[in-house]
Amino acid sequence: MLTRLPSLNGLRAFECAARHLSFTRAAEELNVTQTSISHQIRRLEDELGVRLFMRLKDGLALTEEGNAYFPGVRSAFMELRHSTERLLEANNQSVLTISTLVSVASKWLLPRLPSFREAFPEIDVRISASTELVDFRKGGIDAAIRYGNGNWPGLRADWLMADEIFPVCSPSLLTGPDPIRTPADLARHTLLHVSGQTADDWSAWLNAASQPPLPAKGPRLTFDLAMMAVQSAIDGQGVCIGRSTYVEDDLRAGRLVAPFDLRLKSDSGFYFVTPHENAGSKKIVAFRQWLSQVVRVV
Repeated sequence: MLTRLPSLNGLRAFECAARHLSFTRAAEELNVTQTSISHQIRRLEDELGVRLFMRLKDGLALTEEGNAYFPGVRSAFMELRHSTERLLEANNQSVLTISTLVSVASKWLLPRLPSFREAFPEIDVRISASTELVDFRKGGIDAAIRYGNGNWPGLRADWLMADEIFPVCSPSLLTGPDPIRTPADLARHTLLHVSGQTADDWSAWLNAASQPPLPAKGPRLTFDLAMMAVQSAIDGQGVCIGRSTYVEDDLRAGRLVAPFDLRLKSDSGFYFVTPHENAGSKKIVAFRQWLSQVVRVV
């Protein structure tokens, strides 16, 4: 039995030739001669004691042993490539890729980002907006702004801010033909909902306001993204159950109003999340410190 790995050059030649089923194309990809590829694979076959390829008149085919060997070798080289990409990306202090929710990116982060770029012009910030939690192991993402309770094993989570939950609407709904003056008036207006993690916000607020629960039937619009519900409220299409992170800028600008004083504190909040091994890199430290200053101002 082998006590060491076979030749890595031979394995690389095998992986490439097996992927293309061609010595010629493998030679082109690896920038060597076809003869070199043939010799490397022959030496690998001799080292392993098995034939990996059948050299046919009309082409190349994997033997039964080669076909069984190929998936593991290909997976190993793919992992090496991904690990190298992650290493180079982590060491690239000029590029910072942040993952966050679409609504957080559009309604909170992007309007504030110019101040970071002004303070750190040498850092190229890239925003990856998604409704899915990022998997740092797959590479490409340096840090994330996540919503939750801060318990993500293996990751450093720095507290940023909590949300307050309350209804918001266009100023026109306060002075229209059916003005909103008390929580009971909401029953006559379209309620704008956001599905997913915040789907129960309306029920929680109405309960706190001593109002009847949401009827099974009634005027309502439901959106996948909070930013869509907020924009619908700005357009006067109904009353949105807002979260402070998404609506404070629109409230300050007068595009929205909060018709009631009652605000609920959310049990969860937003965190700046990074893998422990990258948490101390200069670009991540710079962004973390900038975020902490921004949330204090807010």
